[in-house]
Amino acid sequence: MENPVLELKREMHKDYYYSEAIKTLRTNLQFCGRSIKVIMLTSATPDEGKSDISFALAQSLAQIGKKTLLVDGDIRKSVLPARYQITQEINGLSQYLSGQRDLEEIIYETSEKNLSVIFSGPYSPNPAELLEEDACSRMFEVLRVNHEYVIVDTPPMGNLADGAIIARNCDGVLLVIESGAVSYRLEQKVKAQLEKTGCRILGAVLNKVDIRGNGYYGKYGKYGRYKAYDRYLGGNSQ
Repeated sequence: MENPVLELKREMHKDYYYSEAIKTLRTNLQFCGRSIKVIMLTSATPDEGKSDISFALAQSLAQIGKKTLLVDGDIRKSVLPARYQITQEINGLSQYLSGQRDLEEIIYETSEKNLSVIFSGPYSPNPAELLEEDACSRMFEVLRVNHEYVIVDTPPMGNLADGAIIARNCDGVLLVIESGAVSYRLEQKVKAQLEKTGCRILGAVLNKVDIRGNGYYGKYGKYGRYKAYDRYLGGNSQ
């Protein structure tokens, strides 16, 4: 039986500069080339705004006609169903990886044109082991063929291995950084973990910057350019 179309009820930021920053991020990703289709977003710690930016980016790509899928890769502590007021029972990633559901049973069309979602599914007591399954790699192979972009929201990497496991199946990764909230040392640790996966680091998104009156983009944050690690994470940072 075909899954129902899900209505996503949460209002996103209406701030003009936030919207323009997301569009700039979208454009920069497109300039990365056609081979960059499966894009993972992660952070060092919880609550840096990673999930909101993942959705906003996926939504923005869908709005320009790109067939886009948002994958909720956090099978430990997902926030997306509650955040978007999904009240009905839904199948998710953990059920697919554990063999309880087929792939087509966990993909949901949404009220946003061109945007589909895979939710995380029920909590799993062994998420890293599930993500290591061959089924995970096979899933991404199929999703890559059937969508123009796949945006993957993953758990923070400061003390979890899940993101590094997922990164092996992705073409590129964006690191979301909350301004002034995370130490340089921890960001360097996450950067080193990502480099070991072989997944291309596309850049950083500097989020939650309170820059009113400083000539930057609005209250919600300024998005780092590609090669932003030279500024935020590189050896010459102050």
